[in-house]
Amino acid sequence: MQYWLLKTDAESYSIDDLKRDGTTPWTGVRNYQVRNYMRDQMKVGDKGFFYHSNTAEPAIVGICEVASGPIADETALDPKDSHYDPKATPANPIWICVEVKYMKHLKRPITLAELRKTKGLEKMGILQKGSRFSITPVTEKEWKIIMKSES
Repeated sequence: MQYWLLKTDAESYSIDDLKRDGTTPWTGVRNYQVRNYMRDQMKVGDKGFFYHSNTAEPAIVGICEVASGPIADETALDPKDSHYDPKATPANPIWICVEVKYMKHLKRPITLAELRKTKGLEKMGILQKGSRFSITPVTEKEWKIIMKSES
């Protein structure tokens, strides 16, 4: 099993939205590295931290699970969608996504400030200067440290 951090603007799609929907495709990614994570590395059953960005206190707020293998990101094919890519076609969708499934809310949010202060998380992707990826890998050690700090 692998672990991930999935970052979203809470106003666009929150952990409460995922709980309501049950599953959702992680669409709209237009970064090749992140696309490659979804296409080549993320597997059904992998666990992820659901992270709210662009809030007063950015934080990990829940747990999700990868619920599908790679599928075409339909937003790239829809001319009415803000993530439309005219180079994408059904035969060559270019942009890939996975579906994620709601698992649970954390007992309490774990803020970015708290992550920065936690020993053992210094190399975590979300904490790296200039990190803007919407999905980053999380090591098993980092996962365990964060899960322990949630209790």
